[in-house]
Amino acid sequence: MKKYISLIVVVLLVVSMLVAGCEQKATEKQNVRLVEVTHSIFYAPQYVAIEKGFFEKHGLNIELTNGGGADKCMAALVSGEADVAFMGPEASVYVYLQGRNDGAVNFAQLTQRDGSFIVGRERDDNFSIADLEGKTILGGRKGGVPLMTLEYVLKQNKLTPGVDVDVRTDVQFDMMAGAFASGEADYTTLFEPLASTFELQGNGYVLESVGKLAGYVPYTCYSSLESYIEKNPETIQNFADALYEGMVWVEEHTAMEVAEAILPQFADSKVEFIAKIVQTYKDLDTWNPDLVLGEDGYNRLIDIMMTAGEIEEGAPYKEIQTPVFALKAKENYGK
Repeated sequence: MKKYISLIVVVLLVVSMLVAGCEQKATEKQNVRLVEVTHSIFYAPQYVAIEKGFFEKHGLNIELTNGGGADKCMAALVSGEADVAFMGPEASVYVYLQGRNDGAVNFAQLTQRDGSFIVGRERDDNFSIADLEGKTILGGRKGGVPLMTLEYVLKQNKLTPGVDVDVRTDVQFDMMAGAFASGEADYTTLFEPLASTFELQGNGYVLESVGKLAGYVPYTCYSSLESYIEKNPETIQNFADALYEGMVWVEEHTAMEVAEAILPQFADSKVEFIAKIVQTYKDLDTWNPDLVLGEDGYNRLIDIMMTAGEIEEGAPYKEIQTPVFALKAKENYGK
């Protein structure tokens, strides 16, 4: 009898070990190192996907870091320090034109407007772009979408950068706020929550939305190296699925509900402050609801880059963009 009991114990032990192993495997999360161009309420759907557990639901553990600029995000991606980079799609164009074999491919577009705001030193309820004539503005890094979009707006309003307006490009993206606060330039462009924080602190006043003036621009996308996507298609699809759920959640909930969800990402801010900014971005139609960077939008980006004099030709759409994962996410979880 003891032999039978011992045998049963052994069998039960083996079964329990197998079950435990299966459960452990089922609960294991795939780590994804995500580097973002900056930490901003502009990217609310991403933070909703993190804070509401959508990434975890799809088996992913997101390790989020702030790259402090698209150039630094791309450097992290090509060096293998990041799996996914969240930045302007112009970075993928530059990499392609440099002749890199393992290029950066965009697989989801989060924003479809410029998310920055023109900030001045004095309140001006009647501000217009024409007021920048003869002034100096901190525009961002040369070759980056923020600067190119600003210059595009200036040119659309008959102002020539470097002639009618001094657009400074010598201050790093993540140092612009500090430079302006220390007295440099007449105006600057800032993302939220920095822009509104400046206003609260009396360091400047939000005057105008660059996104409102520029219209549709494929502004920020998620990209991975072609080799990573080929080796990890399931991970990329899970990422797109979680992000899409975050986008839908933002669309279906109020600005206050969104603010409450992403508050842990901006712990130093009050929820009412965040809600006001979220509502501003909602009103501007900031986010791309289907996550697809279409060919028309891509061609508009190329036009902006060529107008800025940064490139003489674009990269083939299919070489730096794949809509497959975003389309599948919409099919899986679309409304």
